[in-house]
Amino acid sequence: MKIELPNEEFKYITENSQECDEETAFVLTNQNEKYLQSAKGNSAHSIIKIKDVAQLFGIDQIKIIGITGTNGKTTTASAIYSFLLDLDYKVAMQGTRGFFMNDDVVEGKTLTTPSVLNTYKHIYQAVSAGCEYFIMEVSSHAIAQKRIEGLDFELKILTNITQDHLDYHKTIGEYIAIKNSFFQNDGKKLINKDEPRASFNIKNTFTYSIENPSTYRLMAYSLNDASSGIIQHFQEVVPFTASLHGFFNLYNLMAAIAAVHIVTDKKLEEISEVVDNFAGVSGRMEQVCEAPNVIVDFAHTPDGMQQVLNALKEKDLLVVFGAGGDRDKSKRAVMGRVAASLGKKVYITSDNPRNEDPDAIAQDILDGIEDKSIVQVELNRKKAIEMALDDQEGDEVVVILGKGDESHQIIYDKKLPFDDRDVVRELLNI
Repeated sequence: MKIELPNEEFKYITENSQECDEETAFVLTNQNEKYLQSAKGNSAHSIIKIKDVAQLFGIDQIKIIGITGTNGKTTTASAIYSFLLDLDYKVAMQGTRGFFMNDDVVEGKTLTTPSVLNTYKHIYQAVSAGCEYFIMEVSSHAIAQKRIEGLDFELKILTNITQDHLDYHKTIGEYIAIKNSFFQNDGKKLINKDEPRASFNIKNTFTYSIENPSTYRLMAYSLNDASSGIIQHFQEVVPFTASLHGFFNLYNLMAAIAAVHIVTDKKLEEISEVVDNFAGVSGRMEQVCEAPNVIVDFAHTPDGMQQVLNALKEKDLLVVFGAGGDRDKSKRAVMGRVAASLGKKVYITSDNPRNEDPDAIAQDILDGIEDKSIVQVELNRKKAIEMALDDQEGDEVVVILGKGDESHQIIYDKKLPFDDRDVVRELLNI
């Protein structure tokens, strides 16, 4: 990817050594330093460091908010984006769902945190569009690979830390350490006080919670007909209502409300008034159909599954899910145990098997389930969804987990069109 820069001695910059030429400067990052000689061999105009790009792009003119955590990044980022827009700020957001600017979709889905130069490009676009805030999801991979190097964050947010990505980080200890490394500087931080694994530099730290004392505390809440709550911030006590379902979303809302309060001059009462305008994120606790009641969610970790299923625990649940191939194998049995403990019936199926044998993935999940009488294995995901819909009776809820608003099924290196929501609508003729 080349980026054109006017009024510079070079015409373009790139982080790809193969794109270098006499008009193009090579941006040296932690990820591409091994290609430095290749860039020189391709007659790169010059070599510049990523921190110098920040000055070229005017990144110091915008406030960057970074959110990390195992679950809740996308919903929290989207809520902050929504609240700021409703409060008449100009805002951009980058994350799993793509790149958005001032309520417009600029780019479709991408990596949670793209390459460092891609992020700089997005910030450059946001600055050019007059945005005051840039909200970004920050993955553990991005922290480990320094894909956020050179960025000066106005606020860093931690949602939670549970098991994920152990195919990359190898141990839960390493994963926890990587997440916490994001919060060791003196900048402003907003930490979930109810997360026992959180470790951070206490300087300039704000906290939010439901269980423990914190800067922003949820004093009371209700989950009837979506959700509502009362926030205490020192002497301020402010109510809010929201259209989101589930106890876990109270944490996401608290993080978003607190973040906006920290980075703006708006009163807590003003912020709480726009909370109910946020309708949530596509593919997150999304009700595809009311009768029968069918819910689709992105949850693909044991903790994420538990949160979603607990949010629906008043109903009998028919749970359809699988586990991704070429990913952390140790979480599969735990996912099976969670599904079997909270579901009336469980349908194990495929979920982006990639280069792994779907039968082997299913067996890994089955290893965590003692009572297999409630389980059916159907590796054809469409058939598994159809089985659950056929079995559904009365007010039972069909919960389809793992893919959310993803539009493809990844088998080997092929992306085949598949959207759980579209499959449900097709099977139900709606």
